[in-house]
Amino acid sequence: MTKSNQNNIKNIVIVGGGSAGWMTAAALSSMLSPNNVNITLIESEQIGTVGVGEATIPDMLNFNAMLGIDEAEFLKATDGTFKLGIEFNNWGRKGDSYFHPFGNIGVDMQGIDFHQFWLRSKEGGSTAKLQDYSICAVASVENKFSMPDQNPRSLLSHLRYAYHIDATKYAKYLRNYAELRHVNRLEGKVTQVNLDQETGNIANLQMESKQIIEGDFYFDCTGFRALLSDGALKVPFTDWSHWLPCDSAQTVASKQKGELLPYTKATAKTAGWQWRIPTQRRTGNGHIYSSKFMRDTDATEVLLDGIDSELIGNPRKISFKTGCRKNLWNKNCISIGLSAGFLEPLESTSLYLIQVGISKFISLFPTTEVSEVVRSEYNKQMLKEFHQVRDFIILHYKATERDDSEFWNYCRNMSVPDSLSAKVELFREAGRVFRYDDELFSKPSWIAVCLGQNIIPKNIDPIISSLPFNQVQHSLDSMQNAMKVSVDKMKTHEEFIKHYNASSI
Repeated sequence: MTKSNQNNIKNIVIVGGGSAGWMTAAALSSMLSPNNVNITLIESEQIGTVGVGEATIPDMLNFNAMLGIDEAEFLKATDGTFKLGIEFNNWGRKGDSYFHPFGNIGVDMQGIDFHQFWLRSKEGGSTAKLQDYSICAVASVENKFSMPDQNPRSLLSHLRYAYHIDATKYAKYLRNYAELRHVNRLEGKVTQVNLDQETGNIANLQMESKQIIEGDFYFDCTGFRALLSDGALKVPFTDWSHWLPCDSAQTVASKQKGELLPYTKATAKTAGWQWRIPTQRRTGNGHIYSSKFMRDTDATEVLLDGIDSELIGNPRKISFKTGCRKNLWNKNCISIGLSAGFLEPLESTSLYLIQVGISKFISLFPTTEVSEVVRSEYNKQMLKEFHQVRDFIILHYKATERDDSEFWNYCRNMSVPDSLSAKVELFREAGRVFRYDDELFSKPSWIAVCLGQNIIPKNIDPIISSLPFNQVQHSLDSMQNAMKVSVDKMKTHEEFIKHYNASSI
């Protein structure tokens, strides 16, 4: 055996189940041979998980592809539906509504961003919305769905989608996947985390049953408790509640009613916002709010007032603090999911941050002698991900004209990170936006939210502003008509799922 083989990681321990734990177990078991690495996941059925439904972003397709998961089988197992974007209501002003679609909005022309042409059209008197030029948004309005076309000349090639899933069933599905690949699940609670006195690494875990579990490397997937990273390793937490003041959520599921929408709804309320996530069997509902500006009893009332179907169970409260660990990889332990940090699910990034945390670990897979250079690189990349998602979520709160409550007055007037301020001011001044460092949210996403929440550029691109209105409008009308023709041919979302592979009822 070579020296390098002697230093290879042979035992990985994942503490905590749920989406974070089983996504980690599934990904690692798909990449590592059980002959070389033993993977153990510890969880207790007495400890509940967070969430009654989960909305995702298109990157989830990449994760499933990496695992070799069949999409139809996955949708059936998780009661999954398709998602083409998010409808935002009452954010910029009460009564406003806009759509943040996946994929492109319009088609860039002459090397210039499409929204510049739309601004010129609007200046000339057009009343068409920006979303009217997104195939995802147009399909959503009609409750239609289709798979993307691989032909780049087809309008349907611009269609991108994600999923709505039952989070509990997703964890169960991944558990089955991981156990088939020899992940060892251990039922029980960890009562003590023992550190190596010399290195400060986690040496072993003591179970409630007194059993001792040893590992070369550990993953903390224990949710808000952060049993390893906070409880044992004492990793500092960076608080972002100044910019994201919501700290509580009331959640409950309800029976599926009406048309099965291919999008998530996010409706701003007096002191926060309410989500609606439709799966095949039920709808996930939640009201995220700031306890500083709203009492729990009032928050429950707001939640229930926004639900139009029979409840499944009773509302439950979840308390949280927005922010993330100063470092996500410390010693021989990585925090994944809620133990790493929490950014409210306004843009459905929760599972993405789990996914990227796992994939970056795999790309930097260490030996037992972890180099500080490797650890630092992981932390640098993950903190960049958290910061970029944070800024995009803050944008929704800051870019408001609402003055009907103390909460919205606070959000409108609060200071924001310089990184966000610079982006907003550039867009406000010249309608320009750039994508930095492969950040998650692309230009169309920033444009959709900025314009949707009434950040209107002072100036249109000078090249476009000089074009005759009729010339610009003709191009936009042709684009809009082509989208209508494509969407008219689609099945309804519900019909598509029934045809594709609906869950058995």
